Amino acid sequence: MSRRSGILEFAVLGLLRESPMHGYELRKRLNTSLGVFRAFSYGTLYPCLKTLVANGWLIEESGSSPDDALAATLAGRRAKIVYRLTAEGKEHFEELLSQTGPDAYEDEHFAARFAFFGQTSRDVRMRVLEGRRSRLEERLEKMRASLARTRERLDDYTLELQRHGMESVEREVRWLNELIESERAGRDLRGSVSGGTAQQDTSGATGGLPRPGETPRPDTPGDTAT
Repeated sequence: MSRRSGILEFAVLGLLRESPMHGYELRKRLNTSLGVFRAFSYGTLYPCLKTLVANGWLIEESGSSPDDALAATLAGRRAKIVYRLTAEGKEHFEELLSQTGPDAYEDEHFAARFAFFGQTSRDVRMRVLEGRRSRLEERLEKMRASLARTRERLDDYTLELQRHGMESVEREVRWLNELIESERAGRDLRGSVSGGTAQQDTSGATGGLPRPGETPRPDTPGDTAT
């Protein structure tokens, strides 16, 4: 399984944990709430759903009444299928949520993980945030060293592009520092004292996720190019 397909499976399981959905609704949520998946098509989503069904993590149910299903069949149309998370699927998703390995720190995977921080325990959130910060600090150090070596050979525009990339990483590091401090103080993203999970608002156009090349905002994780 490729890293990107693994991220898609993670996001699908997470969204279906909230409520059952049919394929069109699920794709819409992936596109509007999880901007990192904007490029995914039905041709990518449905094989993923079939795999999750085959693994026993999802079940397919009819989303129509018997009369509607019969009418769809007579008209030569497919009856609407609703996908529901099984108990095994919920257990698998919770296992994925608990993972804090290096993949969780990478750009796209981190964005997807952050979208489901509201379902993630605080200790796991802390490990993911600290791992992401360490990864970016390493990247920033390499960028600074590279710029120092090549500065004299770069034209003004290339130099400015390099600086812009560094500034984007620096902003995300500052943002991560703020998040980590909030987690340590027991505050959620609204500044109030919270329990075991953060109250991340994912109702916006990207659900708090960065689009490629987007400058990170105080409430949005930056997605920097590797």
